[in-house]
Amino acid sequence: MDIDLRSAREAIRAAQEVRVEQFVYVSVAQPAPAMKSYVAVRAACEAAIREAGLNATVVRPWYVLGPGHWWPLALVPFYKLAEMLPATSGSAKRLGLVSLSEMTAAMVNAVENPAAGLKIVDVPAIRAVAKTFT
Repeated sequence: MDIDLRSAREAIRAAQEVRVEQFVYVSVAQPAPAMKSYVAVRAACEAAIREAGLNATVVRPWYVLGPGHWWPLALVPFYKLAEMLPATSGSAKRLGLVSLSEMTAAMVNAVENPAAGLKIVDVPAIRAVAKTFT
């Protein structure tokens, strides 16, 4: 995890040095009950972006489905049920699965629509953006 934080800090430093107009960072859905160290490092990276004062879009997927990464499709019925229950709906939506095409649409949107300040794009927003690209 040290490498993740170090690489983000170096990317931020380089972005500041060249006065990049828009910084796009792929983080992870937060908060999350699993992968606490991974989520903590991503949160620290996001904090560093915020502290640097960059115009940035932070894209927060939980799990991206794509070639070699299809096994979570077996969880879709459980996600649908969890989204319908008031006690778990928010978490199920925030920690939902997104497809590679949805993620690509979110990244293209982040580049084409630069943020003023810091913009967070969570799973529901990733899905919403993707619907506008179809």
